[in-house]
Amino acid sequence: PVEYGGAGLTSMEQFIFKQEMALANAPGVGGQGVSQLGPTLIVHGTEEQKKEHLPKILSGEVNWRQGYSEPGSGSDLASLQTRAVRDGDDFVINGQKIWTSGAHRADWLYALVRTDPEAPKHRGISFLILDKNTPGITIRPLIDMSWRHHFNEVFFEDVRVPASNLIGEENRGWYVGMTLLDFERSNITGAITSRRSIRSLLAYLETDEGAEKSNVTPAVRTAIADRYVETEVMFNFSFRIISMQNANQIPNYEASTSKLFNSELSQSLARTGSSAFGLYAGLWDDEDGRAPLGGRFTKSYVQSVPATIAAGTSEVQRNIIATRGLGLPRG
Repeated sequence: PVEYGGAGLTSMEQFIFKQEMALANAPGVGGQGVSQLGPTLIVHGTEEQKKEHLPKILSGEVNWRQGYSEPGSGSDLASLQTRAVRDGDDFVINGQKIWTSGAHRADWLYALVRTDPEAPKHRGISFLILDKNTPGITIRPLIDMSWRHHFNEVFFEDVRVPASNLIGEENRGWYVGMTLLDFERSNITGAITSRRSIRSLLAYLETDEGAEKSNVTPAVRTAIADRYVETEVMFNFSFRIISMQNANQIPNYEASTSKLFNSELSQSLARTGSSAFGLYAGLWDDEDGRAPLGGRFTKSYVQSVPATIAAGTSEVQRNIIATRGLGLPRG
């Protein structure tokens, strides 16, 4: 909204803007602050919280990252054990988060913490925001199998956070956190990224170098055609999400459908692209001129392994679709 420093664009106008940015392979705007926390603050935040944080998100002054998963609480996120105890005007946090993407580049974090250990596990959780430089926070790198430093461990030791940093109601943070995940799972740029990937593969295979290094058997040719069709299906899932957002609705099982399809598409697209190059797919060093497309599809293959785990496993998404979308009974 304009009153918080934004451009006042409709959801559809934002979709078009993100689509053009993705087509141009330009960097995303605002990261998790714009795509996840900002919309969540608009739904659940106080007026003071909106005025304080939304302008800084939009200006790029503050980079936000998510503190959800823990060593024993990944897919079963509601079993998280990081504690936040009320002490006067503060919460005191102790515990650990893991797989915190980009925490080493963050200025602020948003986290789900347990504030009532006696309550049913979904009911005793609160949503807090905190400055990364608060005393007691330690961040350690986790190097993934593609040799990237993307993930981190985050440790909290007697970290004091003002109670005014609570988003929504105390012990009702699960609903705030799920609102944020619905925005995260919408992923309206994912379809454009997949479309760009399949088209870059086709264009390269038509060059002399691509033809020389390719291994396009009839089976691979069929797989490429399937991936092309699936990228167009994903594009229509994105239109479904944005149509709902443009009507001031918050996607729920629809977002899970989009997330499920896109994460599995990213894996199958990477595998198909790697298969197209046969033994050349074993080369993925940027400095090796023999690597097709700089090893892009091989690196995507390795990097896509956690795609069906991050932001909720495919199994969790299917359960959401079954219960909330199809009305099937639980368990």
